[in-house]
Amino acid sequence: MDSTPAGGSLRAHFVHVGRQPIYDAAGQVAAYELLFRAGPDSDHAGRGDTAATVAVINNTFAEFGLADLAGELPCFVNLTRDFLTGRLPLPFGPEHAVLEVLETVDVDDEVVAGVRRLVEQGYAIALDDFVCGSSHERLLEFASVVKLDLLDTPPADLTEIVATCRRYPGITLLGERLETPGHLLTARRLGCTLFQGYALGRPTVHTARTLSASRVRQVELLAELTAKDVDLARVVSLVGREPSLAVRLLRVSNSVSAGLARRVSSVHEAVVLLGIRRVREWVALMVLGEVAPEADEARLTSAVARARMCQQVAEQVSVAGDTAFTAGLLVGVADLLGIPVERLLTGLPLADELADAVVRGAGPLGRVVRAVMAYDQLDLGGLRQLGLPLNCLGQAYLSATAWSHEAMGSVSG
Repeated sequence: MDSTPAGGSLRAHFVHVGRQPIYDAAGQVAAYELLFRAGPDSDHAGRGDTAATVAVINNTFAEFGLADLAGELPCFVNLTRDFLTGRLPLPFGPEHAVLEVLETVDVDDEVVAGVRRLVEQGYAIALDDFVCGSSHERLLEFASVVKLDLLDTPPADLTEIVATCRRYPGITLLGERLETPGHLLTARRLGCTLFQGYALGRPTVHTARTLSASRVRQVELLAELTAKDVDLARVVSLVGREPSLAVRLLRVSNSVSAGLARRVSSVHEAVVLLGIRRVREWVALMVLGEVAPEADEARLTSAVARARMCQQVAEQVSVAGDTAFTAGLLVGVADLLGIPVERLLTGLPLADELADAVVRGAGPLGRVVRAVMAYDQLDLGGLRQLGLPLNCLGQAYLSATAWSHEAMGSVSG
């Protein structure tokens, strides 16, 4: 299933998302369009296929966090046929994005039925580069936004498009590819109330450092999630064995729960908050959009062992074990990425107790994390100060190490 040894090696790499502002009639940013970018210096997408859409969705929700990219503003996300027809899942709700139908999609009965279902579920639909006489006219009854290409569309055609759209009172016109003040004036004259283009704001590329996830572990998790009787404890266990996946699901849970008072303090709570269906959809997209990992498996095994050790030590001193496991995972991921743990925590929906323990070593949970780190680094002085018995730590270390090797082997053999 996976050609890389031991289920794939581990490496840090960079991911990118382009973001172009969309303005209202008052000149205020009203929304953003999210764009595929292959690198930090890319000034155009270069591709508009399904893989590009998967990358944009994964990177937006699981790497950056929707709030970090857009705040509370809506985002336009380009969709290909696979998403419109339901062959690939949309793992976010209608409150999170406007679904933009690319001009390259051939609109047939299957696409029309798929778009109708999406609208019935509450999603807003935008039609990109709309032209009269195209198959996209079949989608006008479902559209909330129609984009007019001011750069390449002849004036007479623009007038015809506007007249056609006026038959549908629910449609908002968006003038795009506005590259001169004249384009902006024309868009206003045509009745556009949303505006996008270089004359107003160029796309910016946003970059984040992330950790590759093992394809084998993701596939095993996906298999568990598609079983007839899903075992929640097993799902949480599988997520916990893959540090990068755990961090992504924590970040996704923050993106999809924006505005809620609740904050999660463990992988278990993140899975429960998202729900099995959403977790399955996210993992499916992560498997599809994965990057083959390339660093040594030993470092991952060690990180997971430390997290397991945190859990076992915590349970012996009346601290929540699943929260301690998550704390250990976060410290391990930061170490693997080579970044301060407080930077990793930016955008994660962590309870104050968990964040304080991981960053400052505060409270009973922080004491557990500091003890495990001290044991791992053979810091006997630090261990004595923390007051946890060495035999307790030693037994937890041996048990956690054996568990992590067994866990890693069971999904890579």
